[in-house]
Amino acid sequence: MPDFVDQVILHVRAGDGGNGCASVHREKFKPLGGPDGGDGGRGGDVILEVDPNTATLLEYHYRPHRKADKGKQGQGSNRDGANGGDVILPVPSGTVVKDAQTGEVLVDLVGVGTRYVIAQGGHGGLGNAALASAKRKAPGFALLGEPGDELDVMLELKSVADVALVGFPSAGKSSLIAALSAAKPKIADYPFTTLIPNLGVVTAGEDIFTVADVPGLIPGASEGKGLGHEFLRHVERCDMLVHVIDCATMEPGRDPVTDYEVIEAELHAYGKLEGRPRMVVLNKSDVPDARELAELVRPEFEARGLRVFTVSAATHDGLRELTFAMGEWVTAARANRPVEEPTRLVIRPKQLGEAGFRVRRVNDGMFQVTGEKPERWIRQTDFTNDEAVGYLADRLERLGVEQELVKAGATAGAEVVIGPMEGGYVFDWQPTLNAEAVRQGPRGSDNRLM
Repeated sequence: MPDFVDQVILHVRAGDGGNGCASVHREKFKPLGGPDGGDGGRGGDVILEVDPNTATLLEYHYRPHRKADKGKQGQGSNRDGANGGDVILPVPSGTVVKDAQTGEVLVDLVGVGTRYVIAQGGHGGLGNAALASAKRKAPGFALLGEPGDELDVMLELKSVADVALVGFPSAGKSSLIAALSAAKPKIADYPFTTLIPNLGVVTAGEDIFTVADVPGLIPGASEGKGLGHEFLRHVERCDMLVHVIDCATMEPGRDPVTDYEVIEAELHAYGKLEGRPRMVVLNKSDVPDARELAELVRPEFEARGLRVFTVSAATHDGLRELTFAMGEWVTAARANRPVEEPTRLVIRPKQLGEAGFRVRRVNDGMFQVTGEKPERWIRQTDFTNDEAVGYLADRLERLGVEQELVKAGATAGAEVVIGPMEGGYVFDWQPTLNAEAVRQGPRGSDNRLM
């Protein structure tokens, strides 16, 4: 059973809005006291929130379906329905949210308390009290609640650390992070002991920073070999890379310089890490042959402009110098970061005279109407109630849909679809270009539909 998950598909659905209520106030001597139907409640949202106590996406691996509550239906006596409860999903800092279908990045959640509404609840429908007007004094209908958003997203965790330890399997990265911090990773003398990234908090004087132990890389990791392809993304957010090199390995074809070049080639192939400062740690100096080899190769690394430290995670030899050097790098990197400006909401108002919908001719006898308002009004209409259908026709006429259909060449009886071609509302259009006419009939009916 996995105990660490850093990528998962999450299926979310926000709550539907509650339906409005069609009601007429009645009391003694006042059998028709006017409409008093309340509005439906708003559906609950699905919200992602960065939680400091959450370190993995494991919970969503086992429970990938999350759903918010629906809004309650409105009631008589002007009682609005209750709003549906929101569902707040805790995620670790560093979680990237992507559209599961397109791979488009929707948001990058970093920082405790950061929130993002991933699925928005539907609006509640208006009751007949809110729909009353001078010409429609006692509406016999109410609007339906809108459905909440439903979508699939991919959550991808990228560890937030200042320093990343990279290197071959069994290079001593886990031992090093255990010696530098209070982290307790699994340590053993066989390759691929570390199957999950480990984070440790390191203190160097007044400097406090985090170090990530990334699972061992091998040649071809950037192409999916070994564990590197799964965990290279955890290196992306780090300010500095530290190559941990095993100077005591007895494997044929292995030496410190070759190991460094192989790992660098994989980092370069993965991309996104250019310009990050590097540091080399020659590990296992407690082994005599390893110390001699470290001293032999040190000048070659220094000639490449790299800072080199010879250490032993087992005896803690050289760790103090390494810790303070990393602290200096991290402090300098933090000082050079650009100042984060507060997020600004850019409001782009619609151009004056913009209709907000579009009419196009699909073929000789069919026309399509698309736009936020017409499609939303369709979802709000109870088509079992003729008066509600007449109200929809009034709204579409006032919006200018009928005029645009005429301009597009539509004639009486033409087939019109509002919304997508598949799943949209289809009807035979009958022009009613007379917005001032009184069209109301008995409650729940409309003269145009009788």
